[in-house]
Amino acid sequence: MLSEGSSFVKGIALGGTFCLLLSLLGNYTPGMQSSPEDHHHHHIKAPTKDELQSLSDSQMVELSQRVRVYCVIMVQPSVLVYWATAKDTWGKHCDHAVFYSSESAKALEAVDLNEQDEWAKLRKALKHAYDNAGDLRWFFVARPTTFAIIENLKYLILAKDPNEPFYIGHAMKSGELEYVEYQSGIVLSYEALKRLVNVFKDEDKCPERGRALWKLSEEKQLAICLKYTGVFAENGEDIQGKGLFNSKSVGSLIQDSMDKKNLDVVEGCCSDLAITFSGMSPNQMQVMMFGVYRLRPYGHNFHDSLIFLPPEGSDND
Repeated sequence: MLSEGSSFVKGIALGGTFCLLLSLLGNYTPGMQSSPEDHHHHHIKAPTKDELQSLSDSQMVELSQRVRVYCVIMVQPSVLVYWATAKDTWGKHCDHAVFYSSESAKALEAVDLNEQDEWAKLRKALKHAYDNAGDLRWFFVARPTTFAIIENLKYLILAKDPNEPFYIGHAMKSGELEYVEYQSGIVLSYEALKRLVNVFKDEDKCPERGRALWKLSEEKQLAICLKYTGVFAENGEDIQGKGLFNSKSVGSLIQDSMDKKNLDVVEGCCSDLAITFSGMSPNQMQVMMFGVYRLRPYGHNFHDSLIFLPPEGSDND
C-alpha cells in the first residue's frame, strides 16, 4: 500500500510538472525572446479636433476621400443569418466588403476557401485580399458577430500612412507575445499585409499548419508571423485613452458600467468614437444600425470637421 501511495504521489507531481512545462511553452515563441525593455506595443490615437482645424478645407476633403477600407469578413455557411445581417448592415459601409467562407454556399456570395482549419483559412483570405485590393490600402478583418462603425475606423487611421506597417485593434498580451484580439476586429495597413503575405512563404517562420504540441489560436499565429516581419500589435484608443475595439456588445459594456456603479453609466461604458462591438446577435446589429445611422436628436449639430460619404448603394444606413 505504501508503494502504491508513493507512486500515486509521484504521478501527481510529474503530471503537475508536465502541465507547468506546457503552460510555459505556450507563452514561448521560438527565436523571438525579448528583454523587458524591448517593448514594441504602443497606443494609436485618432487626431484631435485641434489637429484637424489646422488643415485647410481642401486638405480635409482629400484626407476623407483617400482613406478607403477593404473589409475581410470571415463567415460560416452554418450561420447564414449572421452572414446576411453583416452584409445588410455595417458591411455596406466598407469601400469593398468580401465574405470568405470555409465552403461554397448558394444563398450568399462569398469566396470559397475550401478550407476548414481556421488559421489556414485566414491566411488564404488575407492573401486573396492582398491580391485583389486594387487601390485600397487599409484592411479590416472581422467575424460576422462583430459590428463595425467604419467611419470611426477611417477617423482613427485618417492621418496614418498605409505604406507604414500598422497592426491595430484591441491589443492583448500572452506571455511575451502581444497580439490583436480577433473577436474585436483587426486592422492592417497595406505595408503590414504585404510583409505578412511575404512571410507566408517561409514555412519555418510562419507555418500554414501548426507543428507544436499545443494549438495556437489564429490571432496569436497571425501576431507571431507579423512579429517576424517587424510588425507589432498596437491598441486603438481615443484621446481619453478609452479602447475603440470592444470584445463585448454595447449591452454587456453598459451592464459592466452599472455593476461598477459609475456615476455616468454611458461615460463609463464606451468611447464616443468606438469602432467595434462584439458578440452581437442579428437583432442587435439591426438596432445598432438604427441608432448609429438613422436616429438623430432634433436641433443637435455635431459640427464634425470631416464627412465620410458612404459607398454608393449603401443608402446611408
